[in-house]
Amino acid sequence: MSFALALGGISLPLVAWSLQTFGWRATAFSSGVIAVVVGLPLAFVMRRRPEDHGEVMDGIAAPAPESKHDSPRASSRDFTAREALRTPAFWLLSLGHGFALFVVHAVTVHSITHMNQGLGYSIAQASLVYTLLTVSQVGGVLIGWAIGDRYDKRLIAAACMLAHMTALLLLTYAVNVPMVLAFAVLHGAAWGLRGPFMQALRADYFGRSAIGMILGLSFMIIVIGQIGGPMVAGIAADITGNYRAGFTILALLAGLGSLFFILAKRPRLPAAAAG
Repeated sequence: MSFALALGGISLPLVAWSLQTFGWRATAFSSGVIAVVVGLPLAFVMRRRPEDHGEVMDGIAAPAPESKHDSPRASSRDFTAREALRTPAFWLLSLGHGFALFVVHAVTVHSITHMNQGLGYSIAQASLVYTLLTVSQVGGVLIGWAIGDRYDKRLIAAACMLAHMTALLLLTYAVNVPMVLAFAVLHGAAWGLRGPFMQALRADYFGRSAIGMILGLSFMIIVIGQIGGPMVAGIAADITGNYRAGFTILALLAGLGSLFFILAKRPRLPAAAAG
């Protein structure tokens, strides 16, 4: 997913050029063809679990053979989806993730329009800024790879939420090019660093056995941010004539969202279930 987002962002100037040269219909049709031609072959090389291929998770030694009298994973089994729902961590992580997407999706939908209509940049210039954002996102992913297992992921995620807030405020009230570029670098790096941690945190907290169900249930909360961010920014722009009010509200929500990650401590299995 991160690779797809990065590829889409890097190709944004090409998409902008195609829209101006050939129109949206030809651009949309070509994008669909490329997605099918490239996406389907890539889907066939995706693998599911390391254990299905005789491998183990990175950094975890292969388990020693168990006695037939031992109960497998008796003292360290994973959470079920129902058990995860009963923990504060599930709700706090979901809320934090959702509040992050208030900003992420609002920026994705409205940032180029704001730079064009509100800040006076051309579509091509705004597209280049978004490309810088995407390159910074890749850099954030690499930073996460380097530090993700050395520091507390939830605290890193909280710091990224403050970075989202600061970046969006820079874009909202930008008066020069350095402020716009700082927005792109800060928001992109925070997105790339925080994004993969959302799934990693849940896997760390609840295990992998029911991670699909847990992510699916989390999505019911996260989707509020995905839909709400662009709607808040758009409605506020319709009412006020610019994006300042909507972007400011969303930036403050991102700052508030950092508290959810700070409070999301690792849960414990119920005493009876832990064995």
